[in-house]
Amino acid sequence: MKKKTFSEKVYAFTKQIPRGKVATYGQIARLAGNPCAARAVGMCMKKNPYIPLVPCHRVVGSDGNLTGYSVREGLVTKKAILLAEGVVFRGDKVDLQRSLWTQ
Repeated sequence: MKKKTFSEKVYAFTKQIPRGKVATYGQIARLAGNPCAARAVGMCMKKNPYIPLVPCHRVVGSDGNLTGYSVREGLVTKKAILLAEGVVFRGDKVDLQRSLWTQ
């Protein structure tokens, strides 16, 4: 049986994030087995070949900041999608106390 690559693990965990919730890049990195690889998770999200099956818009910075989204109007679009899904914001940041996904 073939061992999953880091990016395959990242996509598998990201796929599990439900509507109305978000995960952080660091959280996905830890789940994928490399807690120091938050930036690598960001690169996986940037190259996500599985949109919309893998909801990369649900991955945010560790402080709730929206980062790196290239669809339509970028971060404006990311925020609009998250709001439509029920993610709670405090200003321009996701309220992680209310919207952070816990596995």
